[in-house]
Amino acid sequence: MTIEAVLDTVALVLVLLGAVLCLTATIGLLRWRDVPTRLHAATKPQVLGVLLIVIAVELALRSWEALAFGIPIVLIQFATAPLAAHMVGRAAYRNRTTDEANLYVDELQHRTEQPGSTGAETRPEN
Repeated sequence: MTIEAVLDTVALVLVLLGAVLCLTATIGLLRWRDVPTRLHAATKPQVLGVLLIVIAVELALRSWEALAFGIPIVLIQFATAPLAAHMVGRAAYRNRTTDEANLYVDELQHRTEQPGSTGAETRPEN
């Protein structure tokens, strides 16, 4: 068995694992009911699945060009997926569309100012 055959086999396994992770992310988005669990399903397995697929493509193509295209894809996924999930989660909390009974720790509960306010409404006057 040559090294090329081993790399092709590893690439095949990585593509299958990445596709399964992306599929579980999709199933989680459809199956779970509340926003935090859907965000968890949308970010964690999806980002890992994309990472595995990009690594598999690099192993299959074995070129510097594929690596040059793969690195920004992975970096952008790592940067944007958690940030987008955080912003959607904050918006869902502000709109009261989360299941607040199932929150174990509510770190945003002490904030009373509304979005877009200057904060002057909540400050005591001297």
